[in-house]
Amino acid sequence: MKYVMQFALILAVSFVGEILNFLIPLPIPASIYGIIILFLCLEFKIIKLSWVKDVGTFLIAAMPVMFIPAGVGLMASWNILRPSIVAYAVITLVTTVVVMAASGLATQLVIKLRNRGEGKKNG
Repeated sequence: MKYVMQFALILAVSFVGEILNFLIPLPIPASIYGIIILFLCLEFKIIKLSWVKDVGTFLIAAMPVMFIPAGVGLMASWNILRPSIVAYAVITLVTTVVVMAASGLATQLVIKLRNRGEGKKNG
């Protein structure tokens, strides 16, 4: 029953992300809204990590399986993709570097803010 409740909580947060995606006219996927909401709820202790940790760990472990249909779709569309393969490769490379850089900078910012907050508590 614990896993059902954890999964239901993650689905509820995802549903709120879907609602925000419907209400806010920005080109941001609903899943991103959901991730941000879950992060904020965890950060501000609205949701305890123990409430979602087990199912979250399972979902992260199962994530590679979710890429199989996309890979099969790419292989099935090879005749359409082949003329523009260089452009797709460049776009993939550039966006990968940008996402890695943005993730690293965001992580550094969160660590810096967290350390600053802990310094105030201890000082």
